[in-house]
Amino acid sequence: MPSVSVQDVRDVINVTQTDIPDEKVEKMIKRASVTLELELSRQVDSADCTDAEKEFITMLAAVHAICYLTGGSAVGLSFGVGDQNVSVLGRAPPLDVLQAELERILAGLRQPCIRSI
Repeated sequence: MPSVSVQDVRDVINVTQTDIPDEKVEKMIKRASVTLELELSRQVDSADCTDAEKEFITMLAAVHAICYLTGGSAVGLSFGVGDQNVSVLGRAPPLDVLQAELERILAGLRQPCIRSI
């Protein structure tokens, strides 16, 4: 089974360990995992997950990383960005692209629910 690594997150936004320490990225991965668990109402382990879960966790952790680098904030799928003139993020994908990808992946991960009334 796939697992989310610190380097996976850094690769999304083209930064190095010098830019964001491992401990910070690991916390971002944990937060992204918890967010996905809340969205899906089931356990998700970032060390043993599906490809789609890995992609979602990696991308959401990357959004958290961008917010960390710019002084912005992120909560679930909502985020704000402070100073976008941080030179280290010159090669990072735009946040709206990452958010659109997150929403697309999440829609695929959600299972249809049939309930009786």
